[in-house]
Amino acid sequence: MASLSAFQLNVFLILAFAVTAFSALSPYYYDHVCPKALPTIKRVVEAAVYNERRMGASLLRLHFHDCFVNGCDASLLLDSTSTIDSEKNSLANKNSARGFEVIDQIKNEVDKICGRPVVSCADILAVAARDSVVALGGSSWNVQLGRRDSTTGSRTQADKNLPSPFMDLPGLVKNFKRQGLNQKDLVALSGAHTLGFAQCFTFRDRIYNDTNIDRDFAKERRRTCPHSGGDTNLAPLDPSPASFDTAYFSNLVKYKGLLHSDQALFHGGSGSTDRLVKAYSYNAGAFSSEFAKSMVKMGNIKVLTGKQGQIRSNCRKVNYY
Repeated sequence: MASLSAFQLNVFLILAFAVTAFSALSPYYYDHVCPKALPTIKRVVEAAVYNERRMGASLLRLHFHDCFVNGCDASLLLDSTSTIDSEKNSLANKNSARGFEVIDQIKNEVDKICGRPVVSCADILAVAARDSVVALGGSSWNVQLGRRDSTTGSRTQADKNLPSPFMDLPGLVKNFKRQGLNQKDLVALSGAHTLGFAQCFTFRDRIYNDTNIDRDFAKERRRTCPHSGGDTNLAPLDPSPASFDTAYFSNLVKYKGLLHSDQALFHGGSGSTDRLVKAYSYNAGAFSSEFAKSMVKMGNIKVLTGKQGQIRSNCRKVNYY
């Protein structure tokens, strides 16, 4: 009985900590601190996406890649130093993650309008992700705010925790489960691949060796992704890479998923991910709703609040006072 009580106490404490972290965030966090902060972020994001439609996908990806490595704490944005091995140099981010200069611009303009550094880089990533989706035709959602920034980063943890485009379904489920995300979150968040492009080396093996792929689609992709060379050649993740829609899921049903990890969500059977892919392929409302819920859930992974961490003056560097 004593050991059971101790176990129950530990579970209670863990749950209490999680609830406290979640409740510390609020969509109204900056309403009195700096009411012009969110409109400023939106303005810069809209201008960046207008200038280059692909940037919307890039900014959304930054938030995802930040949250999956020790939580949503802007650790991804830190440059390498003598004590920090930057996450930018991880396998999933090097020569791939982009949009850092837009985050820098947002930070500069927000700090100027607020009069001082009060908006965290972690919150900027979360809001920029939402505003990017909206700028490309997606639905909006209330972003929970009040995160603080980390004082370190970890390329090792990035290599360990960021999902690979070569993963199969069990690997993806396990990867997301480690972050407290379920299969519905996995499918909904994978829908972010309705935006953007992928480099040839990430889908070469699929278009030449996978069997669960539409032949004409594979042939088309091979035109710009040869057996060797052209590693950085780009291909759209779905037919409308600058529009937030359900084409990504429609493609999976047709076995036209670009990445192995994309098509892993749909095998044409009766599994839970198959059912979700089918449902989202013809119900944009359901997808948008679940995507928003999962984004909020992901945005609350291991957040720093209160006196934890800091509010960086420069998103690329830790404050040293």
